[in-house]
Amino acid sequence: MLLTCFTERFLFDDRLIMYMLARKLVGHTILHFKRKLLHRFLLGAKQSRLHQHTLLFNQLKKHADSDFGRQHHFRTIRSLDDFRHQLPISDYDYFEPYIERVKRGETTALFHADTRVLMFALTSGTTATPKFIPITETFLKRYRLGWQIWGVAVYDQHPRMRDAHILQLTSDWDSFRTEADIPCGQISGLATHTQGHITKMVYCVPEAVSKIADSTAKAYAALRFALCREHIGMAMTANPSTLTFLAKLGNQMKEGLVRDLHDGTLLSDLDISNEIRNQLEPYVRRREISRARQLENIIRQTNTLLPKDYWNTLALLAVWTGGSVSPYLRELPKYYGQVPVRDHGLSASEGRMTIPFQDDCSYGVLDYCSHFFEFVPKNEHGGVQPTILEAHELQEGQEYFILLTTASGLYRYDIQDLVRCVGFEAQAPLLEFLNKGNYFSSLTGEKLSEFQVVDAVDSTMRDHQLTLGTFTVCPHWDDPPFYQLLIERSDLPEQHVNHPPFIERLANKVDKRLQVINMEYRNKRETQRLACLRIHLMPPDTWKLFRDQQLNQGGSLEQFKHPRLVPQLDFLKKLNPHLP
Repeated sequence: MLLTCFTERFLFDDRLIMYMLARKLVGHTILHFKRKLLHRFLLGAKQSRLHQHTLLFNQLKKHADSDFGRQHHFRTIRSLDDFRHQLPISDYDYFEPYIERVKRGETTALFHADTRVLMFALTSGTTATPKFIPITETFLKRYRLGWQIWGVAVYDQHPRMRDAHILQLTSDWDSFRTEADIPCGQISGLATHTQGHITKMVYCVPEAVSKIADSTAKAYAALRFALCREHIGMAMTANPSTLTFLAKLGNQMKEGLVRDLHDGTLLSDLDISNEIRNQLEPYVRRREISRARQLENIIRQTNTLLPKDYWNTLALLAVWTGGSVSPYLRELPKYYGQVPVRDHGLSASEGRMTIPFQDDCSYGVLDYCSHFFEFVPKNEHGGVQPTILEAHELQEGQEYFILLTTASGLYRYDIQDLVRCVGFEAQAPLLEFLNKGNYFSSLTGEKLSEFQVVDAVDSTMRDHQLTLGTFTVCPHWDDPPFYQLLIERSDLPEQHVNHPPFIERLANKVDKRLQVINMEYRNKRETQRLACLRIHLMPPDTWKLFRDQQLNQGGSLEQFKHPRLVPQLDFLKKLNPHLP
């Protein structure tokens, strides 16, 4: 995924010395060569509109003889207006009949006859049924290009990473297969699997770990191998909550980790199949006695085992930073120290959308090389004839929903991502992700968004010098209805949990903040169509059980996003069926 310099893998013979010597010489040469990609991308932003049109019409021409192309008259499309007239704004349901045929091996349903579908990327849909996104060779090539551009900028700005390893958590790209024997899983796993042998050596977690289904076992195994390396330059995964989970698990299971390193073992009671254990055996059996003693010293001195103590070479954390993840971001220094954070861009199984070039900010340059983009102003989204804009037509400070036309056979696909334009790099907009469109709730027309909920809860907790990592707001039907802020009892100090007046004051402050940032919510409160928000305290491990339940229905730990706002009235009842 990320182009890097050479490094050693888990090689325990004389080849290790050879690789270490080659690492700086060849690695720096490759990095110098790949800088041209970054330079061309930034230079090309001056003509991003031309690049966008070229990408679109080349795709229409290539796939004109597919069933989808013939039915939508691709050969008659001569202009952008023709394109918009021939193809409607669509969601996954529109493409699903064609994708189902591709899953059966009928590639020409969506693509030119010579198109090769490498896999289907799975992502959660609006129902319990996952979406299957065809990953073609062209899609993967553009996906890689975006990561390479991102990676070159990272390495140039953080040069001490060049001689360190990377901790990256990915998921299985081949968890099952369609009837046409096409793999289904996560594209991050495919990107890692198809890297060159030498490039893979920079990563400290063996690829087989991605195939572990149990989230706790997978995280433990990843940490078991990563702890062998004292010099980790970057830790990267999709969601920052995964990094906090990893750090907490490592501290909870510190004795087992140290023992495994010392003895050359992997905990026998972890839910890991024998097949995967056999694949991991070459990496497990080497005893890391010296490293184990280092970790024992850390535990004796601090009574904990946290990344900030055992990886003091960390130069960067790479995670999502936009949308509703800010509470997790504020938790990271507690476990990892004061390490810069780099958003790796707005991306999904359907495609990569932005490439950030700065630390500690959530916006990035539109990845105009990957897909053709259109934008719908926020207030017109879902309308009969909304205004449709190209990327260069956006206005700074305004909010838009993104439409994607991709090499996966999606055309004018409404991914439901709401972004804000914060500026421009030449013709290419700088976009900041706000939230998913379906993370809205509107019992009485208040149009409450997840973004607003996170703002209100976070600001209230900061005022009381509290940190709340995980929470959810959901509606409750009553007369009048109200919203509930669901918090685990263990996430608040005991003196607050056992003091109902304080809990009530906390709820009132969240409610008042929502009234400030959402005028419709304020109106509904003033007219008593909504009652004041209330806090509902839940038993410890409620969120862990919820996460495990969601993962059992499909998806991966890295992709799991805890919902901060859920519009379903029965959400709390589903969390706790024993409630009256």
